[in-house]
Amino acid sequence: MLDLGFVSAILAGNSFEEVIDFAASHEFKCVEIMCWPQGKAERRYAGVTHINVQELDDKSITHIQSRLSWNGIYISALGYYPNPLDPDKEKAAVYVEHIKKVIKAAARLEIGVVNTFIGRDPARSLDYNLGRFRETWPEIIKVAEEQNIKIGIENCPMLFTKDEWPGGKNLAISPAIWDQMFEAIPSNYFGLNYDPSHLVWMQMDEVQPIYDYAEKLHHIHLKDVKVYRDKLNRVGILAYPLEYHSPKIPGLGDVRWRDFFSALTSVGYRGPVCIEVEDRAYEGSAEDIQAAILTSRNYLRQFVPG
Repeated sequence: MLDLGFVSAILAGNSFEEVIDFAASHEFKCVEIMCWPQGKAERRYAGVTHINVQELDDKSITHIQSRLSWNGIYISALGYYPNPLDPDKEKAAVYVEHIKKVIKAAARLEIGVVNTFIGRDPARSLDYNLGRFRETWPEIIKVAEEQNIKIGIENCPMLFTKDEWPGGKNLAISPAIWDQMFEAIPSNYFGLNYDPSHLVWMQMDEVQPIYDYAEKLHHIHLKDVKVYRDKLNRVGILAYPLEYHSPKIPGLGDVRWRDFFSALTSVGYRGPVCIEVEDRAYEGSAEDIQAAILTSRNYLRQFVPG
């Protein structure tokens, strides 16, 4: 019915083989695999490469598929989350080209989904960024359609700290904007990698969009968030968001998980639901990181039995 997995970014220090072996040994069904270009990470959880799509050949494809088959694990999606609307248009072009490479790699690996961001110039208006979106994204979705790959856009604002102020680095933050995106590109291949936690800290209903965008749910992230009301009451919603909230593992925050899974099953979603760990309380050691994944799994078993 629903297949429980996790996002590989949290296991940045592990090889692809170790990630898949860990998933299998702890009764997961799938993993979202990170596919950043190899090099220095620009932010937390970025720059993680568990499959290098730039060096993908027939031998490596056979190895990847054999490792998955041996362990009874599948890849829910390939993930790459840059800023394709970066104000530096040369950088933006590099990001777009790598998204296309990831799409083509997914097709070769027989993986149906690629997850990413729309991007945004944080210093410019919504209208300006929607214009950039309409210029940039039809070409990407055309490649996805040609390769028979669905694109899941995560709804994270990428607005946390001063360097992302005031607009954040990802346009796809709300139903109002999703409607404009999907009207501009009315493709069945263009949808959401839905994460409820971001709506919670933006003071929005995290459950209703599941009903409203059921046909656009290409992939699901399971991350929680804690909004500290005392801090919010002191600094207000116009403060840098990390001043009043923290990402948490599922069950330790404010997401209404019972209602969330009720909505998913009610709309007939069948597919991967992947734990995403960005909880600083579990970053002290490799043991802490594994504990975060397994504690999340244990909590979510009430909704996603093994």
